[in-house]
Amino acid sequence: MSRPSVYTIPPHRSFADALAAGLMAREGRDRMTLARGLILLPNNRAVRAVQDAFVRRADGGLLLPRLVTIGDPELDERLGAFLDPIDDGEPIAPAVDPLQRQLILARLIEQGGGATGGEAMRLASELARTLDQLHVESVAPRRLRDIDVGELTEHWARSLKLFELVLDRWPKDLERLGRIDLSDRRNRLLARLSRRWRETPPPGFVVAAGISTAAPAVAGLLRTIAFMTNGRVVFDALDIAMPEEQWQALGPHKPDAETGFAERPVETHPQYHLKLLLERMGIGRGEVERWRWGGGHAARAGRSRLISNALAPARFTTEWTNLPRKDRDRSGVELLEVATPAEEAQAIALALREALETPGRTAALVTPDRGLAQRVSTHLRRWGIDADDSAGVALSVTPPGTLLLAIVEAAAERFAPVPLLALLKHPLVQAGEGRAEWLDQVRRLDRELRGPRPAPGLAHLPETVCAERVRTLLGPLEESFSIVRTFAELLAAVREAAERLGGDEVWAKPAGRAAAELLAGLEEHGGDGPARIDPDALGAVLTELMNSVAARPPQGGHPRIFIWGLIEARLQQADLTILGGLNEGTWPALPSPDPWLAPRIRAELGLPGLETRIGLAAHSFAGALGAPQVLITRARRDARGPAVASRFWLRLEALTGGLPRADRLKHWAQALDGVDRPTPASRPAPAPPVESRPKRLSVTDLDRLKADPFAFYAKAMLGLYPIDMVDADATAAWRGTAVHLVLQQWAEQDDCDPAKLRPRAEAMLADPAAHPLMRALWQPRLMEAIDWIAAEMAARKAEGHKVVAVEKKGELEIFGVTLKGIADRIDRLPGGGLTIVDYKTGSAPSHKQVELGYAQQLGLIGLMTERGAFEGVSGAAAAFEYWSLARNKDDGFGKIVSPVDPAGKGGRIFTDQFVARAASNLQGAVETWLTGSEPLTAKLHPEHAPYGDYDQLMRLEEWYGREQGA
Repeated sequence: MSRPSVYTIPPHRSFADALAAGLMAREGRDRMTLARGLILLPNNRAVRAVQDAFVRRADGGLLLPRLVTIGDPELDERLGAFLDPIDDGEPIAPAVDPLQRQLILARLIEQGGGATGGEAMRLASELARTLDQLHVESVAPRRLRDIDVGELTEHWARSLKLFELVLDRWPKDLERLGRIDLSDRRNRLLARLSRRWRETPPPGFVVAAGISTAAPAVAGLLRTIAFMTNGRVVFDALDIAMPEEQWQALGPHKPDAETGFAERPVETHPQYHLKLLLERMGIGRGEVERWRWGGGHAARAGRSRLISNALAPARFTTEWTNLPRKDRDRSGVELLEVATPAEEAQAIALALREALETPGRTAALVTPDRGLAQRVSTHLRRWGIDADDSAGVALSVTPPGTLLLAIVEAAAERFAPVPLLALLKHPLVQAGEGRAEWLDQVRRLDRELRGPRPAPGLAHLPETVCAERVRTLLGPLEESFSIVRTFAELLAAVREAAERLGGDEVWAKPAGRAAAELLAGLEEHGGDGPARIDPDALGAVLTELMNSVAARPPQGGHPRIFIWGLIEARLQQADLTILGGLNEGTWPALPSPDPWLAPRIRAELGLPGLETRIGLAAHSFAGALGAPQVLITRARRDARGPAVASRFWLRLEALTGGLPRADRLKHWAQALDGVDRPTPASRPAPAPPVESRPKRLSVTDLDRLKADPFAFYAKAMLGLYPIDMVDADATAAWRGTAVHLVLQQWAEQDDCDPAKLRPRAEAMLADPAAHPLMRALWQPRLMEAIDWIAAEMAARKAEGHKVVAVEKKGELEIFGVTLKGIADRIDRLPGGGLTIVDYKTGSAPSHKQVELGYAQQLGLIGLMTERGAFEGVSGAAAAFEYWSLARNKDDGFGKIVSPVDPAGKGGRIFTDQFVARAASNLQGAVETWLTGSEPLTAKLHPEHAPYGDYDQLMRLEEWYGREQGA
């Protein structure tokens, strides 16, 4: 047998450029010879890379050879059309649509009791991947029945049983559809093509370039090409210089004759899958030659030796200390270690921007971290650089994807405030000329929805212009989700709602088209999926489906700046290549567990181990590390906490004794958005003119004015008020308002009838607007306190007390200002005096607070009462009481606390002095800050200013403790 034509291009050379240079040198003398040639490539990205390489080398017009993909099942790529024979023997059935397959498998999993909803879709996706692996490795699924599961845990045994059940039913569905699996069809086509070429080789040359898949069908085709007269196989970075001992240590190993066990192969090594491919081709590494052409776009040859040594199997790393300097050549490689991912993105963007200063220089970021890629792309746009991010982003995070998910979430949540407002504010909703008006209306609705959640459904929205439009736009969606519908019907309702909200703009651009195609496919094949989808689970289902769809921007970004994922970077190279995100768990990523087959079963079936993906990531790292100039970056922490440097990073550091640091980029990044020295704010103390200061004061504002004059200034003069959160929990203020309303209605409408108070409180809690959690936690203690109030009022009425005012508003002109307040309740004592009552849902103010001149509300209400501020109420205040719903000394709820005592017992104020003390406190505060010119200093008495509504405005953290008391 003749010697095979098998070559390798070392990593320090640009694969695509070297391939194009060699083919043009050998076949390009006759333009038609080149045009009749055929180049097989792994995927569509590689086709573009090789095509660009030919164009770069063409002086004038050029007839390119045919560039055809062998397809990639993981990317759902079909075999190139040129290789898909139509009339060659018995026709091969078409491949099943991947989306249709996932839906059918999800239905089978659901029927088998495996999972439902989004989890069923996720398991279906994993099951499809496992099925593909079985086909790719030419493993008959029936072999599963011969496996002994005795040692497996119950979990794995149950998973295997469900797996077998699905495998029994799946072929019947395929037969019904007249389809076969994509990977199965690919195997058959490759096997047929291999037979045909062995019998009748193509007239032109055939080159298989950069194909590293070790699948038996691929190996068979590559062997055929290698032994064809005009055939060549060109590997990417197959290490022919690797010591034979290391090469053999990679495996796969034969079982030991005595024990029957085989040593585990080193699947994490970047050469393992290439060695396996060579063995399946039946070709020895010694038969592989170095491709002698270069593309004029290469690093020094020592880079390949550095890569090989740095990624050597672990048992051979002890030899690093004896390596000569030329085998650890670190020229052209720099490291950059920064604190955070944000700083890493900024530094990478600066490095890419710097590369553009050199005419003709190209630069690329290679990273599996899509978040990092997006940050870098955003930073580049600040300089007007639109980089091609060929890996794209998941559809679920694009505007059309987030809109669809927002629609589903809003409907599933019965249009609760948070998901509803998120939907209405989405950038695609009402986009165009009317967007500004729409947002104004939504903001008004937002203000109305602040506080505890209203009753569910569009009918309970506040009556605003926006709410009316919302009912028109989303009413049909609400109706569809209120009725149990099929999967396809729910999706149709979501699609129609998206069109009403956003119009044609929803389906525009690449992401919009991807969303439209996904929904069209789901509606078309929805009948093959689960019979029904719970509306609450639809969001998880859509998220799972959209996460697997990549929305890629159209080509046409900056011609010299690129952002590549690991797949996109294969066979491509730039003058400066930045390897970003070199942390363990990112590059390489942790292997995803197979939920269907236990590791032992995978090994018995001959499937690749889960760690094979680490080997592929290592191969991608080795290829990218071969660029002329390389910058490797990592952040010391990520969003979850401290991060561990990638094993690739650590190996390079250990081998070389430390690589040069690109600290200039870190300093530039810090200087770009940083400041030389922080300048903290000083303690605010505004001093507006006396005539501009407010002359109206609430009885509840006196404490704020004395303890925190700046907070009073922000509220009374700047008009800044804290607003509730959307869908907020029931705060103490909300609970107080609710109880005050119940007690007011009870007094005004029921004449404080003890039998009618509890039903009113129960009705308040039963209101749909009352949060279920609030009812569960607050209702028991509230009911006990309510019963205590009813009993106490019954006893008071029996003694001759009479309620003369409830929630009474009044105003009093005094000390040059208008004092205003609301009396919770005023009772007439049998002797003619008045009792001033203030309800507290929590604890009452302490005697100490009152003594120091704070918590003056009761005394000021007494002052207003005695001076006739409340219409229809007159007389002297003889008693002052807080009716608190807090826990009492008997371990129940409800107690009366008074800050005064006729004899001043317990350190309390004398009753007959209380009103005068309150008046004196009011006069002092007014003359100091309202009719006087004293600055309104922030946190003057912080111990009596516990509320932080204005802390951010006063920049408290910058000066508190540093200037406090100054």
